[in-house]
Amino acid sequence: MFITFEGSDGSGKTTQAANLAVFLRQAGYDVLLTREPGGTSIGEQIRLVLVDLKNTAIQARTEILLLQASRAQLVEEVIQPFLRKGGVVLCDRYADSTLAYQGYGYQMDLVKLRALIDFATAGLQPNLTVFLDMDVEEGLQRRAGGGEWNRLDTYQVDFYQRVREGYQEMARLEPWRWVTIDAGQTIDQVHQAICNVVIERLPPCK
Repeated sequence: MFITFEGSDGSGKTTQAANLAVFLRQAGYDVLLTREPGGTSIGEQIRLVLVDLKNTAIQARTEILLLQASRAQLVEEVIQPFLRKGGVVLCDRYADSTLAYQGYGYQMDLVKLRALIDFATAGLQPNLTVFLDMDVEEGLQRRAGGGEWNRLDTYQVDFYQRVREGYQEMARLEPWRWVTIDAGQTIDQVHQAICNVVIERLPPCK
């Protein structure tokens, strides 16, 4: 099973993906936890370029193509082989991040982006996408209070509002894949809500 975590900055994706990985491993599942951009040696090198505050000259199309390059490597090298073994893959961000940030956020052509994503992923879609939704300004306050600040954190509030609205729209259009969780709750409450959803959908552990 392939599970992705999506949401605006500060919504707790990284924490919740890691917590779910611990929970599922304790329950006996074979779990791989990875992230985007990154997740492979090549992908992590691309990530360094993308997040470097010195790289303000990166154009939107350049950013999009770098993200797809990292994603293609992750799918082929890591995600697909693990899924073929019957494992559970948890990914902190995936293709929907490109649609939310570069599509809705940058207001770029969604049809063209979907075609690029389909090429990069070879058509691989998540079985379940956990959308951690919360107020944009609250999320940015959380983000500013912890972790390193990088180039991808330097947008204005209206940009992040478009991103959130993009996520909400995607979740509305594919309710069979998306589950929206209120990320304004406590870490434990969010974790429990995610576990409840995931356990309902996972096949029994062998």
